[in-house]
This record gives sequence, C-alpha cells and structure tokens, in this order.
Amino acid sequence: MLIEQGGVQFVPPLMLELGTSGGKQKMYCWNTEGIFRLIQSIPSPKAEPFKRWLAKVGYERLQEIENPELATKRTRMLYKLKGYPEDWIEKRMRGIAIREELTDEWKKRGASAQKDYEILTAEISKATFGITPNQYKKLKGLKRENLRDHMDDFELIFNMLGERATTEIHRNENSKGFSKLKADARVGGDIAGGARKKLEKRLGRSIVTKNNFVLGSKKHKLK
Repeated sequence: MLIEQGGVQFVPPLMLELGTSGGKQKMYCWNTEGIFRLIQSIPSPKAEPFKRWLAKVGYERLQEIENPELATKRTRMLYKLKGYPEDWIEKRMRGIAIREELTDEWKKRGASAQKDYEILTAEISKATFGITPNQYKKLKGLKRENLRDHMDDFELIFNMLGERATTEIHRNENSKGFSKLKADARVGGDIAGGARKKLEKRLGRSIVTKNNFVLGSKKHKLK
C-alpha cells in the first residue's frame, strides 16, 4: 500500500479488521473521497481516464457555483438520460426548488444540523404519508437510492404540498427555534395528509405505494 511505502496520507484511511477466507485480517479502508484521492495519486497511465473524469467533474462543479442554472440543466439531462418522462421531470424539479426554499427557512430559523433537517423532514412525511422516509424507502425496497426519485406523480405532489405548506407557515408565523419548526412541520404535513386521505377515499386505493422507478428495463417507468 502507498501508506506503507511512505506515500500520501489519506483521510481516512481506517485500519479495520475484516473477515476473509484466510481468517480475520487488518486492511486499510477509505470512504469515497479517500478513494478518489487514492486514484489521483496513482502514477499509472491506466488511471489517466479516471483522473480526467475527476478533473471534468470538478470543473463542471465550479461552473455550477458561478452559474447555478447550469446545475438545474444538468439535473434535468441526467433524469432524461435515465429514462424519466418529461412531465415527471417537471414535477421533480419543482419539488427540488420547494425543498430548497424549505431548508433555507429552516437554516434561518434555528435548524442548525443535518440531524435537525432529518427530524423535521420525518415529521412532514409522517403527517403526509403516515410513514417516515426510512420506512418509505423500506416499503419501496430502496437502500441508498433517493426516495423522491422513486415516487410517482401523486407522491411527488403531496410531498411538495406538505413542504410548501410548512414553508408558508414558518413565514406567516415568523417561527423561531427547533421546537416551533417541528410543530409547524407536523401541521404542514397534516394539511397534505388530509388532502391525500380525501383523494384515497375517492379513488378507493392508497397513494402510498411500494412501486418505484425501475432502471435497466427497456421502458423506464414507475411500475
């Protein structure tokens, strides 16, 4: 390993004991960032294509910082390449904008950590759909995938309603502090949840579904 040869010190590596066919052995392990740094340090010509790709991605990120509109365009293109229909993409992009508005309000009004955002998001989800995001992902059979990328039209719409209602409640009541934000999130989700239940009663079926967007099929769709 490079570290044993006096190479670059990566952050991490972590020395972890892993089970192998030959018994437990200690191995250096990196997170994703560490792996990228490791690849950049490899002098082999075989690593050059990956290094060029990393440079390209870094350059595109700088462009997006200077012009955020480029990030939106690239996101649309990525969804299109994955096979999502245009009308779904429009809803998803609108949902992203609504989500960003909400998290901006949370940041300004007292939610300071990622864990705060997760708790507040879970409150909206529980009130809107009756389950937390983690439970929703389990229902759809997802692991690391983005839950919202696997929602159908109605799921996206009610998710947007819950988050948009919460944002407006924060602004209307000039909410401050995590406890008040959490209470608002529950109310915003209740508004969306009430609308969902009325629609479900009329349709005779649940809006909350295990169906998700299937990749690798001839027709990418929410099945």
